[in-house]
Amino acid sequence: MGIYTEISMKKIPQSFFRRPTLTVARDLLGKYLAVKHGREILSGKIVETEAYRGEDDLACHASKGRTSRTETLYQKAGTVYVYFVYGMYHCLNIVTEEKNFPSAVLIRAVEPSEGIECMKKNRKTAALHNLASGPGKVCEAFGITKKMNGVVIPSTHIWVEDRGETVKKKDIVKAPRVGVAYAGACARYPWRFYIKNNEFISKK
Repeated sequence: MGIYTEISMKKIPQSFFRRPTLTVARDLLGKYLAVKHGREILSGKIVETEAYRGEDDLACHASKGRTSRTETLYQKAGTVYVYFVYGMYHCLNIVTEEKNFPSAVLIRAVEPSEGIECMKKNRKTAALHNLASGPGKVCEAFGITKKMNGVVIPSTHIWVEDRGETVKKKDIVKAPRVGVAYAGACARYPWRFYIKNNEFISKK
């Protein structure tokens, strides 16, 4: 799984997220999510994402307008948007594009790399492939809560790293988003991206 070192990391700048949402969603594949958890760094390769873009996207929280809940979506690119769903799970999103245009990328699945024993404790499971294979699992494994909502990446507590890994275009699968049947035609948008044949994704 490798050893985390300062040399191996290159924090992605905020400007990375100030681009078209679908581009960011694809380009995040193969990058590494890193979170400081106490004295330890938890990290893992992002293997699945979903894009949400604008008030016209009925699957996006902003489709109901600017509210106290969605205000974070309207902030500058690189802002962390964490929300609570089903009264049980937190979900991690990173805001994209320009300020006041509500768009973000949901981190759906991560392949654990460093801090795995801590992730197992957080998730109360020893099953490696089940640690972060879904958006709620990602947050639980990494200890991400609403306390991080509004933080701008890169920060001292959460950031994304480029470790020089490239995911070839032919190895990126596009598919409809998950759990948004209520969004009508928007539910069929192929705005979910994942690495082909990766065993840590949430679903094929």
